[in-house]
Amino acid sequence: MTDAVSAHAPEHKVFAPIDWATFLLLAVVWGASFFFIEIGLRAFHPGLITWIRVLTGALAIWLLPGARGPLDRRDRRTILLLSFTATSIPFALFPIAQQAVSSAVAGLINGGVALMTALVGYLLFRRLPGRLQMVGLLIGVLGVATIALLTAQEGTSEAIGVALLLVAIACYGVSLNLFGPLIARNGSVPVMARVLALSCVWTAPLGLWSLPGSSFAWQSFAAVAILGALGTGAAYAVMGRLIHDVGSVRASYVTNIVPVVSLFLGVAVLGEALPPAAFAGASLVVVGAALVSRPRRHID
Repeated sequence: MTDAVSAHAPEHKVFAPIDWATFLLLAVVWGASFFFIEIGLRAFHPGLITWIRVLTGALAIWLLPGARGPLDRRDRRTILLLSFTATSIPFALFPIAQQAVSSAVAGLINGGVALMTALVGYLLFRRLPGRLQMVGLLIGVLGVATIALLTAQEGTSEAIGVALLLVAIACYGVSLNLFGPLIARNGSVPVMARVLALSCVWTAPLGLWSLPGSSFAWQSFAAVAILGALGTGAAYAVMGRLIHDVGSVRASYVTNIVPVVSLFLGVAVLGEALPPAAFAGASLVVVGAALVSRPRRHID
């Protein structure tokens, strides 16, 4: 239980300017990830997108200072688990799901990560966010739920895509709760470097199997490489620092802003059509994010 408390202790802290800058930077980078996946799907099989993303992400983070730092031996099993829940499984599911749903919808459903993180945190540590944070969380998830329901009603393939996305964000919810204690003991970069290195191994068969069904296009390769280097390697290292500074549950609220970015790119750049409810939902997640960023009044 000591680890659980250490993971949540920063939640009473007021967001400093650097926290807000990190928060918004991650929202932009991860909001654009669904756009990059959509570009990658124009030439690559989903499995190849996953492998390239993991490889370029691992390369980027292993170039950072401190990536080869030592780890606490007791954390090895958790890092092994995280290599599946934080990267391999969700990274494989998102491209598959985006064959059936738009990048904007994928980004909107990704906004449910904060709810999953809070739910897993309660189940593992019997701890929920403060009342104000919970109100903001529910407001933000309301728009996401509306989009998920509307999309699932459009057909069987869309419903399957939504189901895969929900499994992916459930994996993220587990991972964000596990990262806190590990990062407190080892630092974010060494932890993320090991997680991505293991994920390279687990996703290699999927990538190799996908090669015959893929073609090559520089635009698709560039999009997935950027997604890996920035949206995975660099962003995961930055996210680790945010978890350390503000707590795992509050750090997960960055996903409340992600839908706004994915919605803009999907509609304005890719020309994706969405129902009016999506735009109302985007407004709700902004309000929700403002509420959940408020510090807790006390530590339970």
